[in-house]
Amino acid sequence: MTTETVRRFGAEGRLAAAYFIVALAALAVGGLMGTFQALNYAGVNEILGFSFYEDLAFIFSYYQALTLHGVLLVLVWTTFFICGFLIYVTVNALETPLRSLRFGWATFGLMLFGLLLAAVPILSNDATVLFTFYPPLKASPLYYIGLTLVVVATWGVLVSLVLTYLTWRRLNAGRRTPLPAFMALITMAMWTISTAGIAAEMLFLMIPWSLGLVQGTDPLLARTLFWFTGHPIVYFWLLPAYISWYTMVPKQAGGRLFSDPMARVAFLLFLLLSIPVGLHHQYADPGIQHAMKFLQALFTFGVFFPSLLTFFNVVASLENAGRARGGTGWLSWIIKLPWGNASFTAQVLAMILFAFGGIGGLVNASYNVNNVVHNTSWVVGHFHLTVGTAVTLTFMGILYWLVPYLSGKRLFSNRLALVQAWTWFIGMALFSNALHRLGLLGMPRRSMIGNAPYLALQPEWQSILPFVGIGGVLMTISGLLFFTILILTVTVSKAPANVEFPRAEAVSGPEDAPAILDRWRPWLIGSLVLIAIAYVPPLVAQLSSLSLASPGFRPW
Repeated sequence: MTTETVRRFGAEGRLAAAYFIVALAALAVGGLMGTFQALNYAGVNEILGFSFYEDLAFIFSYYQALTLHGVLLVLVWTTFFICGFLIYVTVNALETPLRSLRFGWATFGLMLFGLLLAAVPILSNDATVLFTFYPPLKASPLYYIGLTLVVVATWGVLVSLVLTYLTWRRLNAGRRTPLPAFMALITMAMWTISTAGIAAEMLFLMIPWSLGLVQGTDPLLARTLFWFTGHPIVYFWLLPAYISWYTMVPKQAGGRLFSDPMARVAFLLFLLLSIPVGLHHQYADPGIQHAMKFLQALFTFGVFFPSLLTFFNVVASLENAGRARGGTGWLSWIIKLPWGNASFTAQVLAMILFAFGGIGGLVNASYNVNNVVHNTSWVVGHFHLTVGTAVTLTFMGILYWLVPYLSGKRLFSNRLALVQAWTWFIGMALFSNALHRLGLLGMPRRSMIGNAPYLALQPEWQSILPFVGIGGVLMTISGLLFFTILILTVTVSKAPANVEFPRAEAVSGPEDAPAILDRWRPWLIGSLVLIAIAYVPPLVAQLSSLSLASPGFRPW
C-alpha cells in the first residue's frame, strides 16, 4: 500500500485506535480479576492466611470480581477490539475511506456510553449476575440497558462497513470483493443477525422486569433467547482471528494463502451454521423438545466442517511459506517458519492450543457425553482455550504489528514479545489442562472453590488445583509483559516502524471462485431459513406456555 493510501486512512486509524484503547483497558482490569480467581482455586488463601475476597471484600466480592472478569473479557475486550479491527481491515482491503467518519465516531460513542452505564451497577455490586443474563438472578436496569446499547452500537459498525462496501462496489463493478473485506462483512452480518436473540431477551424480558414493570419473568424463554446469541458470539470472536490467520499470517510467514475460494466457502458456511446451534447449551434444560435439541446437535457438528476447512487451508498456507523459505520433507518446513517474529509466533501458538479447544468442543456438543461435563470446570477450561487463547493471543499478535503500523514506531522489543507469547502459551496449557481434568472429576464451575467447605472431601482435586494457580500466575506475568511492550512502543520507542499492512496473495485466487461465492442474498436467505427451522418450533412452544412468574434473586 502506498504512503499516500496509508495517509488517507489516518482518520480511520484514529477511530480504530480508540476502540483498541477501550479494549485494552478492559483486558487489563478483567485479567487482574482472573488472577485473583486462579489464586483462589489454587488455595493461596490458606497458604498466605489471606483471602482476596474476604479481607478485600470492601473492594470486590468473589462473584462481583467474576462478573467483572466475564463482562470485561468476554464482552468488552473482544467486542471493542473486533469493531476497531474490522473497520480498519475493511477500509484497507477496499482502499476506500469509511463512508462516514462522523457516523463511525457516533457508533463508538454510543458503545462507550453503554459500557459506562453498565459499569456503574457492576462496580456498586448491583449487577453481580456473571455475564450470562440468566434469570432469576436479577441486576440493576442500568446493567441491561447499558449492555443493550453496546450491542445496538455494533449494528452501527455493520452499517458503516456496508455503506463503505457499496461505495467501493459502485466504482468496481464486476470485481470480486477483496477477501479481508468479504470476511469482515460476513462476520458482522452473522453477528448482527444473531443479536436478535439477546435484543429480544433484553427488550421484552429483562429490562421491563428489572424496572419493575412486570412482576416476574420466564427463565426458560430468557435462556433460549440468550443462547440464540450466546453461541454465535463464539464465532464473532473467532472469525476476526481467522481473518488474520487466512490473510495476514501467510504474508508474515513469507508465503501465500493456499486457497481464496476455500476461505470464502468456510466463511459462508459460518454464516449459515453459526446461529442455529444454541440449544446444545441447553441439553439439561427441561421444557425443550428432545427432537429440537438433537437437531441443533447435528447443526453444531455441521459447523465443525468450516473449522476443518480453516485448519486445512491455514496449515497448507504455512507449509507454502515454510517451503518458500527452503523447508523440505514432510515436517521440516515447520522449522523454517519465522519463529523469531513475535506477531507470527503468538498467532501460531494460538492456533495450536485452539486445536485442543476444538476437540473439547466436540464433547460439549455431543448430546449424551455433554452430561458428564455440563456445568463443570471442563467448560471453563474449554472457553479459555477459545476466547482466552485462540482469540486473545491472536489479538495480541495482531497488535504487535498493528500498534507500530498505527503509531509509526518500531515495536519496543521483539524478543520480549516472544517471551510474552510463549509464557502465555505455557501458562494457558497448565491452566486449561488442570480445569479440564478437574471437570472430569466433577468440580463445578461458577463456584468459589478455594473457600468451598466440601473441598477437604475431594483429595483428588487438591493435587490438581495448584496448577490452576501456576498457570494463572504465568498468564499474569505474560499480560504484564504485553502491556509493558505496547506502552513502551508508543512512549519510548524512537526508531521508525518498518512494517507494512500484511496482505497475502493466494495460490488459488478469487478469480478461481464461482460468482455465487461473492453474492450475499442466497447465503443470507439460507441462514434465515436454517434459523427458522431450528428456533421457530421451540420458541412457539415456549411462548404458548409463557409464564412471567419467576421473581428476581440477589444472592451476593
